[in-house]
Amino acid sequence: MEEKIIYKDLCYTINGLCFQTQKELGRFCREKQYADRLEQLLLQHKIPYKREAKIQFDFNEGNKVGGNFADFLIDDKIILDCKAKKFITKDDYNQMQRYLSAKKATLGLIVNFRSSYLKPKRIINYNLLKQRNYDTNATNDSYHSY
Repeated sequence: MEEKIIYKDLCYTINGLCFQTQKELGRFCREKQYADRLEQLLLQHKIPYKREAKIQFDFNEGNKVGGNFADFLIDDKIILDCKAKKFITKDDYNQMQRYLSAKKATLGLIVNFRSSYLKPKRIINYNLLKQRNYDTNATNDSYHSY
């Protein structure tokens, strides 16, 4: 069986930059400080991104309404949400699922820099994978439910 990990190489690089950010700044900075340093590293590594990417929600018949901002949209593929709190909550996970649905993106990363051991959470938009006829049984990504 072929192993499929969504955006494997790009995620590996992003995770490395997140580890570097936490190593340099420590565990007790604000989210903005982590995002600022991560932005510098993305620029240094020439990884295309949008900071504070607007996420608009489609409520009825194509009308885009309201919206939130994701910390980063990396290479128009991965939504990255930076956190600096005691632990990731179900609300954080649900927010990422809404972002993925609204942006029609496949993968989101939630990174909590306050954690003693950095563990980026990969959130998969399985509904989108099914629509694209992607074999969800062949993916090696874990589905995080709380």
